Order: sequence, then structure tokens, then C-alpha cells
Amino acid sequence: MGIGEVGPVLSQSPATEPPASPRGADLERLCVDAVRTLAMDAVQQAESGHPGTAMALAPLAWVLWQRHLRVDPADPAWPDRDRFVLSCGHACMLMYATLYLTGFDLTLDDIKQFRQWGSRTPGHVEYGATPGVEATTGPLGQGVGNAVGMAIAEAQLAALFNRPGHAIVDHATYFLASDGDLMEGISHEACSLAGHLRLGKLIGFYDDNRITIDGSTDLAFSDDTAKRFEGYGWHVQHVADGNDTRAIDAAIGAARATFDRPSLIILRTHIAYGSPHKQDSAEAHGAPLGAEEVRLTKQALGWPSLEPFELPEAVIAEWRRAKARGARLHAEWQDRWEGYRREFPDLAAELNRRLAGRLPDGWDAELPAFGPKDAQATRAASAKVLNAIAPKLPELVGGSADLTGSNLTQIKGSGDVAATRWTERNVHYGVREHAMGAVLNGFAYHGGVLGFGGTFLIFSDYMRPAIRLAALAHLKVIYLFTHDSIGLGEDGPTHQPIEQLAALRAIPNMTVIRPADATETVEAWRAAIRHEGGPVALVLTRQKVSVVDRAEHPPAAGLHRGGYVLADAPAGAPQLILLATGSEVEIALGAHAQLMREGIASRVVSLPCLEYFAAQPAAYRDQVLPPTVTRRIAIEAAAPQSWWRWVGERGVIVGLNHFGASAPYQRLYKEFGLTVERVVAEAKALLSGAARSG
Repeated sequence: MGIGEVGPVLSQSPATEPPASPRGADLERLCVDAVRTLAMDAVQQAESGHPGTAMALAPLAWVLWQRHLRVDPADPAWPDRDRFVLSCGHACMLMYATLYLTGFDLTLDDIKQFRQWGSRTPGHVEYGATPGVEATTGPLGQGVGNAVGMAIAEAQLAALFNRPGHAIVDHATYFLASDGDLMEGISHEACSLAGHLRLGKLIGFYDDNRITIDGSTDLAFSDDTAKRFEGYGWHVQHVADGNDTRAIDAAIGAARATFDRPSLIILRTHIAYGSPHKQDSAEAHGAPLGAEEVRLTKQALGWPSLEPFELPEAVIAEWRRAKARGARLHAEWQDRWEGYRREFPDLAAELNRRLAGRLPDGWDAELPAFGPKDAQATRAASAKVLNAIAPKLPELVGGSADLTGSNLTQIKGSGDVAATRWTERNVHYGVREHAMGAVLNGFAYHGGVLGFGGTFLIFSDYMRPAIRLAALAHLKVIYLFTHDSIGLGEDGPTHQPIEQLAALRAIPNMTVIRPADATETVEAWRAAIRHEGGPVALVLTRQKVSVVDRAEHPPAAGLHRGGYVLADAPAGAPQLILLATGSEVEIALGAHAQLMREGIASRVVSLPCLEYFAAQPAAYRDQVLPPTVTRRIAIEAAAPQSWWRWVGERGVIVGLNHFGASAPYQRLYKEFGLTVERVVAEAKALLSGAARSG
């Protein structure tokens, strides 16, 4: 039933005269309970979901959206809006109910379609699916890290663009975390970093309901959360009663007035508040209350109707005051923006460009060029490209998870980002790969900052959940994964990635580029900066690799098509094709030369990006890999799973189906058969029909 179809107060009971409109505390109570009833009804109708947390936190939603959160429901993308991140994404009905009630572009029918095909109200909040949702969350702890990234982005843009009397970047970032969020290691990493950076505009809420899926939090969780966050350097407050709207209001006000450190507000709540039989029970976490329990809960709350999705008009009107408040705040900011634009037109234009994600003209005009005498690790070439780009692309900000000197991620001429140095561009994430991934996502969600983060390829495992969410949300993030194979040598198998390339390639919307040499590294960076629709990983060597002589071979720009013919048989008529990425392209070229000397016509295909190649028209793929040439050998110092599509049933993969070892990399390549001699032998065996796969 729509808003226009209900009376002042909906009720099943007949009345001789319309009831008086609720006012004051009664109206506030009904407004809070509106969130609870919508959450109960939507989960019950969907026959799945998480009603309890939404019911517990309804008072927080009311206070935050009505009195503190600076958002405009009519324009959810207003640049200087406050950000709110629901880290406990399972509590999505709290978000959906609040967004609907405050007047975002979400209807009651959308609420009724909760968790259904094509719905704008999916089972966990998703960026881009629902107006007002700032981040895709669900895997616990991710939203905490996202919020830290957003707060860093705000601090940097404020430092760069604000001028005395013109605070046009001045907003807070809020997150809501559950006990599950705070158990996850990523929250420790992210909140430690936030405290170190003294992010004064970051405000977190901890829903202390003391219930997990398995039962009481006492089963596995006995942390002193307040002391933990105080140890991180946070300002910590307690609200003893999560239904006390005045106490919540006061705590948020105190947090907003604290600028020298981030704030955490611990709310003692009761999951499924108001439910006679399921309040404070694990049963209320991830399942509907049941039709009878919903009825009893509405009665216990004093809700004026037992029908699903029915709301008093007075409640709708009161909630919708947030829409007028948001419009007013937005208009006030717009006035400030117009004044800023008149006084600082160049700064305004630059901020607009960055927020829109437009690349500046000529950003890639001075990229370095490399020749055959410039043999070097692709990580070293990457450092040169990064520092050629950085002066032309000021939004590029990032660093390494404590491996700056190994990943070569330092932007020269810039200092280190710190609590008092927000205009700098080198971020030290610390030994916090998972948090780094989530922070990078926060940069992308916020806008105005293009983030990159570096670590060894082996440690991409530590940040994989954040990488996956970046791909799911189609975020523009750049990863620099160095030490990309057994080529890192003596550090041994604990540090030698084997399965990571295949694992990253398996993620939808993920783009993995493993350049063969310095010239492909230039194009890999160019592709990463231009890429839209998902994250990009540049996978780089520790060891030196030769630079392909582009006077004799096709240009490295072929990388942008994912794969291209690097060396060919006479008349373009190969008997077999050698495919490779990264450092193994050098092996393929060596094998090609040997085969040609022996009268065997081969083709070398550099395939630095399987995703780009797969996206090419079939005609181009067939041109590079003629279907008639079925004898193919793929060479990559990694697990073979990525290659079967390209070599086919008659092909061979020279790779690794085992872990590495500790030794100089030259010895490892020899011992594991990643050699010219091995490839030549496999080629001859393949042509004779006696090939084996390695």
C-alpha cells in the first residue's frame, strides 16, 4: 500500500473518529519503529534476511539521518556530502528503510522486492544498485577499511583545495560495525592506520549487541573494545542504551567536535528489539522472525497496524524532513562553491576534473622509451613510468605495504602522507595488505584520488577479499604486484607465487597485466590509467629481463589488445605457436630462434593480458592464434589453469604444478624446466605427436 493510500494513522481497528496525530516523543518513537517494522516485513516477505540488527539500530538511524548526516536525498552524489558506510552489510534493511523514509529514490515497492531478482534492494548493500549506498559490503570488516580510505581522500582533497573562508571539501565519514566486523583482522589493520593518521573526521559506531550467528559473543570474543581503540589512538564513547536518542545525539555531537583523532561510539543494543521471543537471541540474526512473531512484535511496540508495510502518514512526513534539510545544506554548499569558483577558477576546474575522473590532457606525453640495451626488471621500469606520469597526474596517490624499496612505488619529489602532511602523495600502509586493499577501494568510492598499492604478488592473497570487492563494484584501483614468480629466487617457496596469477584471473571484472619487458611495462601503465570498470593488477619481475628490440619486432602497443604476434614464421605460416607472458617471453623468443635455425616454423605470441585478449573480436583472436594451428605451447612460471583455453586439447603448458625452492633464480628456472631447451624439446615432441604437459 502506497503512502497516498493510507490515512493519518493506519490501523486494523475501526474508530469512530480519526486518531490524533502523534507528536513529540510519541512521533519519534513511531519514526524509529517504522524502520523496525519495515525491516521485519521485508525479511518476512522475502523469507530470508537479517532483521535483528536493523531493529536494534533503528534509533541510531533516526538520529544520524535527521540531525547529523549531511546528505541530499535528491542528489546522492553531492560531492561534499557526508559518507556513511554500512560495514555490517547484512543489516541492509536498516539502510534501505532509512533511505526510503528520508526520500531517496527508493520506493515502497523496492522495499517489498527485497532480495528478489533485479531488485534495487539486494541481500547485502551494493554500490550502484541503491541510491545512497556508498560501498559494497557484506564480507565483514571491509566497510571499516573503505571508510578509512574515504576519510584519507577527504583529508587530502581538503588540504589541497580548501582556502581561507572557502571550505568546499569539509565532510565526515561514518561507518557502522558489528562485533563480526571487529573480530575480522582487517578492522584491526584499518583502525590502527586511521589512529596513526589521526583522521579526525572519521566516526565509527560499534553495535554491541553481544550476539553472533552461533550464539553469544562470549563463545569467541572477549576483547575490551574500548581499550583496543584507545590503544589505536581513537576517541571512545559509550552509549549504555541504544534506544536513548538523546545520548546518541550527544555522542555524535561530541565525536563531530573531536578533530585530532577518529572517534568510536559503542552502542549497547538489543538484537531484534521489541520481539517478545527473539530479542537478544541468535535466531533473530539471519532468519525471518516468523509471521506470528512479527505480529506480536508490532503489538509489543504499539505499532498502529498489523498489516505489512503500512506506515502512518505523520511518520513519513516527519522522516521526509530530512529531505528538506539535505536540500538546504546542499544549497548552502552550492553557494559556497560558486563563490569559490569565482575566486579560484583554476582550482575549481581541477577539482571538478578529478571528481569526474577525467584524465588531464597530455598526461602520457612524456612516458619513457626503452631500447635493447636497457635490460632491467619490469619493477624498475614501472618505477620510471610512475615517476614520469606522477607530475602530470596529481590525483595519483599510493605506496606500498612496507615494501617501498622493493616494489619501487616511491613518487619522487613528494613526501609521505601523514596527519600533518595531507598534500603529500606517498602512502605508507604498513604491513597491512588487507587494509591497503580496502583503503584503495575507499579512495575509489570517494572520488578525486586515484589510488595504487604495492606488495609482492604472493601477498596478494592477504588482500584478495578487497580485490574481489573492487572488481564486484567496478572500482578503478591499481595494484603493483612485484616479485612475480620463482624469479625472486633465494627467498624460497614461501615467497614464490605459483597459483596467484590463476587466482587473480579467475575474478570477474579483474584485469591482470604481466608485461614482458620495459616497453610493455610502459603500455601496461598506460592501459591501467585508462582502464574503467574494474581494478587492474600490474604483475612485475624482480629479476632483469631483456628489452625486445622494437625495430625488429612489433611495437609494445599490442599490449592493449591483450596479445599480439611478437615474432613470426616466414610468410606467417607457423607450424606451432609459442605463447608467454612476463619474463617467460624471453624464453619463448629464444626457443623460436632455435626452432627457426632447425627449420621449424614457429610464432611467438606475447599475451600480457588474457582478459583484454579474450575481449577482442574473434577475427582478431583467430588472426593471432589461427584455429588451424593446434600445436601450441604456453610458457609461464606459474600454475597452468589460465592457459587451457588458449592452447587447446593438443597443446602443452610449460609451467609449475608445484611449489618453488630456495636458490638463485637461474638455477630454479633450469631445475624446473623453464628453459629454451625444454620448450624446444616440447615443440619437437608436439610436432611428432609425443608431447607431454608440464
